[in-house]
Amino acid sequence: MDQRTLGTTGKDVSIVGLGTWQLGADWGDVSEADARAVLEASVAAGVTFFDTADVYGDGRSEQIIGTLLKASGALSDGAPITVATKMGRRLDQVPENYTLDNFRAWTDRSRRNLGVDTLDLVQLHCPPSATIEDEATYDALRTLVSEGAIAAYGVSVETCDQALAAIEHGAASVQIILNAFRLKPLDEVLPTAQAQGVGIIVRVPLASGLLSGRYSNQTVFAYNDHRSYNRRGEAFDVGETFSGVDYETGLAAAAEFAALVAEHGPEGATPAQVAIAWAAQQPGVTTVIPGARNVDQARANAAAGTLPPLSAELLDGVRRIYDTHLRAAIHPRW
Repeated sequence: MDQRTLGTTGKDVSIVGLGTWQLGADWGDVSEADARAVLEASVAAGVTFFDTADVYGDGRSEQIIGTLLKASGALSDGAPITVATKMGRRLDQVPENYTLDNFRAWTDRSRRNLGVDTLDLVQLHCPPSATIEDEATYDALRTLVSEGAIAAYGVSVETCDQALAAIEHGAASVQIILNAFRLKPLDEVLPTAQAQGVGIIVRVPLASGLLSGRYSNQTVFAYNDHRSYNRRGEAFDVGETFSGVDYETGLAAAAEFAALVAEHGPEGATPAQVAIAWAAQQPGVTTVIPGARNVDQARANAAAGTLPPLSAELLDGVRRIYDTHLRAAIHPRW
């Protein structure tokens, strides 16, 4: 799989990585054995970038990744695996909690969970806009770099305005939602990041699975799956669930996307693979981090990183679906 340099971290990472929220919590139950199998299958398929967070399963996701790193010898010099974690959601997301003391405590915990002395990349986990815009935030993060706790820092954001602020303040990377149902980052965020040499990590590339084309009105999600309990933003930003798209509207748009893939997509590629490839092929994107709950999903996701350039007909079709079904509700919000 192709590798791209992740912003100013200097690390080369696979263009398709692995998001590991689902290995910790909020996507139904995933056993530790299944989680390990997903990680190992991803590595075998060429994935060299894992994204996690200290709150995914209260550290479970980090710990499982740490076990893999130790077992695989990936801590040795020159090893290809890069792990990005996130911090800032262990307390209420209010500006006064984003302090150097808390940063030290959170990163110390993540270092223990992952079994490393220095974290490759730490991202603030969707903090308030005031925190992203405050230069004191970055002073504290630079202190962690100077102390050797972290090698680089970035920001995971909800909105394009937050992304632009993080870029302005010198973040090495920005993590943002981008998919065929969320096109606004194409307007300004990606060109600005590319011009400034800032890495872009794309999350929610499948709109929580909608773009796979596998869901229907009869689909039932587990009670502890955020696609059941957060459809209206009851627990966190609704943009994280189905990319903020109303479920019924999303099903209609997903059906059109699947038909578009069948007509104009690469031969044999699934809608999910084309959706991942669409994101990975956008200028300015460094890596895309779909989740996977089983080995087959992990392998299929990684294979999306090897698809040829998508056709102009498919790219135009994505824009048409967005403009017809989604732009009015989605574009102004994030």
